[in-house]
Parts: sequence; structure tokens; C-alpha cells
Amino acid sequence: MKQFVWAVVLLAVVGCTKKEAVAAEPAKKVDSAACAKPSAGKKKFEMYEMSEMAALMEKMFQKNMELKARIEKGEKIGAFDSDFMRIHNAQMTDGKENDAFFKAQAAAFIKSQQLIYEDPDKAKEHFNDAVNTCISCHQVKCTGPIARIKKLRIN
Repeated sequence: MKQFVWAVVLLAVVGCTKKEAVAAEPAKKVDSAACAKPSAGKKKFEMYEMSEMAALMEKMFQKNMELKARIEKGEKIGAFDSDFMRIHNAQMTDGKENDAFFKAQAAAFIKSQQLIYEDPDKAKEHFNDAVNTCISCHQVKCTGPIARIKKLRIN
């Protein structure tokens, strides 16, 4: 991801750098007013801002990657991260998505997640149950991250 960001920055810098005029070519007069005005019909560039739910899910993914590593190594898994409870009230990109199906899936996910810590002897099983709950919800609500979520599974 960092390489991608650096590549974009480099392209922006190179693309926006004014090249020196070749001595053989006469300087061309540029209408600066035309450069300042956006072309008719083109949309203004807007930065994407993650919703509160998207940011929470990103955090849950990172925390679960760390938890997966601890489970695989047989290390102590620590305590349940109470930030996960925000899944019930975090603002979604589209508020209509927070329906009965999502609420049921979120509750099942939290229960599976809590069982990891309550029953550490079966942490791997409960962890994979939590991952499968994520996948089953995303198959209905937002299919984009499914491939990434599958990487959480412990074999």
C-alpha cells in the first residue's frame, strides 16, 4: 500500500513539474484564466472519506490479524477488545444497511468474538466462526472485502 501511495505522489510530482523550455522553441503564450477554470461538465475531485463503520471494520481486521498470529503461535490471546461493540451503533455509509439482518449478524459476530476469550481452549474454532460470520454478512451486504476476510481463517 505504501508503494502505491509513493507511486501516485511521484507521478503527481513528475506530471505537474513544469518542464524547461527548449532554447530552439519560442515560448508559447498560455491563457492562465483558461487553466484556472474547470472544464464544463467535469466533476470536481473529492477525497473518499471512510464511514465510521468502514473505519471500525478496518480496525477489527487489523486486530484479528494480530489475534490470529497469537492463536497460531499458542500465545496468550489477551482480552476482548471492547471497541468491537461499536459495531452496533457505528455510522454506516448507507444508514439503511443497518437493518435486522445486519443487527443479527453483528450480534453473532460479537458472540463468536467473545467466545475466543471465554473459551481459549477452542480459540481457533471460535475465531474461524467469527470470520465465517463476517463472510456470511458480507455475502449479502458488501461483497468487496470477502477475499480479504478469508485470509483471516486459521487452517
